[in-house]
Amino acid sequence: MRGQKRQVSYQWRLRDIMAEHQMFATTELVPLLHERGIDLSASQVHRLVTGTPERLSLAVLAALCDIFDTDPGELIPTDAVNLGVRKTASGTAAPTKASVAGLRPKRARITD
Repeated sequence: MRGQKRQVSYQWRLRDIMAEHQMFATTELVPLLHERGIDLSASQVHRLVTGTPERLSLAVLAALCDIFDTDPGELIPTDAVNLGVRKTASGTAAPTKASVAGLRPKRARITD
């Protein structure tokens, strides 16, 4: 389905997973990450837990999955949906790039 626009989204569930493991203080996570070679400050871990990261190193992701004995899909569930076809004011579908390509002007012939 090439050309179909899709909207992808994700959810960051680190706080929920911590709660499921009876871990409620973000500072508890600092030494657990350190044991796995991830050295983050308490404030960095706090931001990781309370916010939704735009970027995340795979080493941190792997360490979190190991700490909580989970997989990335549990920690970051994703979703993707097809976006609907945009309609024009007349109620017809807006022209696509492919349909517009066929609407090229015809060369005019000038005769005497």
